[in-house]
Amino acid sequence: MTPHDYAAQIQALALRLDRLLEATQKLASENQQLKQQCEHLNSDRNQLQGKNELARTRVQSMLVRLNDLERNDE
Repeated sequence: MTPHDYAAQIQALALRLDRLLEATQKLASENQQLKQQCEHLNSDRNQLQGKNELARTRVQSMLVRLNDLERNDE
């Protein structure tokens, strides 16, 4: 191989390395965004579960009161 061939190979490897570094940075950025999105969605889910539990408790309380009222009417 000639020195020109080595230089061309080195240049091709450098270009490939640059592309790999860009892809790595892009993937790292996407990964960070996805982690933040996941945290946000988990937080939303926890809030909704809390609201759902509160609503369930209120409905159960209303049902108990309705049953008590029906028993008192009899």
